[in-house]
Amino acid sequence: MLLHLSIENYILIRHLSIDFEDGFSVITGETGAGKSILVGALGLVLGQRADVLVLHDKTTKCIVEGTFGIKSYGLETFFAQNDLDYETITTVRREITPQGKSRAFINDTPVNLQVLKELGDKLVDIHSQNQTLELNEASFQLSLIDSYAARPELLRSYTILYDKFNKLQKDYQARVEQFNKSSADRDYKQFLYDELQHAAIKPAELEEAEEELRILTHAEEIKSKLFAVLGLLGDNEVNILNQLSVIRQTVAQASHYSTALSQVNDRLESSFIELKDLDNELRGYADKIQYDTARIEDLTTRTDLINHLLQKHKVHETAELLELQQKLLQDLGENDSLQLQIKEIESELAQVRSEIEHAAIELSQSRKKVIPDIESEIMKKLAELGMPAAIISIAHQQTNEMGRTGIDKVLFMFSANKGSQPREIQKVASGGELSRIMLAVKSLVVSRNMLPTILFDEIDSGVSGEIAGRIGNILHHMSANMQVIAITHLPQIAGKCRSHYLAYKLDGNDSAFSSLRKLSNEERITEIARMLSDDTITEKARAAAVELIRN
Repeated sequence: MLLHLSIENYILIRHLSIDFEDGFSVITGETGAGKSILVGALGLVLGQRADVLVLHDKTTKCIVEGTFGIKSYGLETFFAQNDLDYETITTVRREITPQGKSRAFINDTPVNLQVLKELGDKLVDIHSQNQTLELNEASFQLSLIDSYAARPELLRSYTILYDKFNKLQKDYQARVEQFNKSSADRDYKQFLYDELQHAAIKPAELEEAEEELRILTHAEEIKSKLFAVLGLLGDNEVNILNQLSVIRQTVAQASHYSTALSQVNDRLESSFIELKDLDNELRGYADKIQYDTARIEDLTTRTDLINHLLQKHKVHETAELLELQQKLLQDLGENDSLQLQIKEIESELAQVRSEIEHAAIELSQSRKKVIPDIESEIMKKLAELGMPAAIISIAHQQTNEMGRTGIDKVLFMFSANKGSQPREIQKVASGGELSRIMLAVKSLVVSRNMLPTILFDEIDSGVSGEIAGRIGNILHHMSANMQVIAITHLPQIAGKCRSHYLAYKLDGNDSAFSSLRKLSNEERITEIARMLSDDTITEKARAAAVELIRN
């Protein structure tokens, strides 16, 4: 339950610190006193969005802090899952800076707005006038049935499957589109790959082939020059090797008499051996070189092919062609992989579809099962609220298409008078009737899903007199199991409460401020008398106020 609310710098509230009690409490006050501002401030600590417009003083931050008693509400798991310190007396704080930044804290631990809202939904149900209008919406009507059915695990399981199914469908579509796009190029890529594979290009092959081709096409010239060199080295009658041999022998004889000549003789010996090796190597090379027309033709064809492929693919080296060949093979493999992935997703989609259809039917059956009870209970409550002839009929239909809330469509039908056929609520219910229907629905829902606190913001809209008293009775009855706070303008409801709070406005030097305080018994009589009177509070009004409180 809400134990304490502290508000700083929020719209017309400069500073407010107020304690709340269990049971049934009301907040009254003249129009414009700030009752709805209180609701907005409480909404901040429950996770509603806000901006700098809520700041009265634009130079300092707004702080709203709520203290809640949460013992016995089974929230330990929530705190553990969100790594928060669990305290039976929990403090929730929200800050809005002049720069528009929002910060939220649970027991002084920073949290994001989603976590704050999730906790807020478990602590307080704020019923506003706008929510009464939501009663006309099919989605809200379906959520009421789910709340009464009290099987949140069914909707949660279905929603998880629904989201999973949608994600799989998106993945499937993306891969199909990717496959179709790659398939359009597959034949061409396969042709390019086959062409390169058939070419069987080797690294540096073009450079080697071009060198061999140069040698073969100049074979005669090379051999002619080699023969001339071999003649000079050893084939001619006068040749280098013979002359060097004579020189070597002569110096060898002279070296017997000179150490320096011995060194020269060694160098001549090395030179003779080196030239002899060169002679043998050149002869072997000359013997190998043969003009080969067939080989020249083969090499020419090969280099033409490789150069054609280089030009075709706009690259400069055979290594780049080999890289391209590998890339084409990879692309073709990815296409095959995509096809496999598509088949796997198709199989998973079929499995999830089966699961979601089963979950949808189970969810639908749980809803359909409670509809008669809802109709009966609402009509009982409406009878208590002065509408004994009212009929509530909930039309239920299963659709063929699955939505995020299942396969069900519901429509609340209403008739206030005997002999009138029930029609859609939004077409026949007045504002006062909507308020009473919503109160009846809320009283049913909270009896099935106990929340610590429920706040009604003018649930009495459009009613008065005896009906207002009956609304007060229902609110008082609800407060036996939970904290009920009602903002009201009707004395018949205010007279039923345990704790009475007054919203009022103070005039400052240059602006007005709103505040809230708890009334004493005597002040409560005066406030209810004021609500019963026009301008002047009479003794009769005070007596009537005492009577309302006594009853």
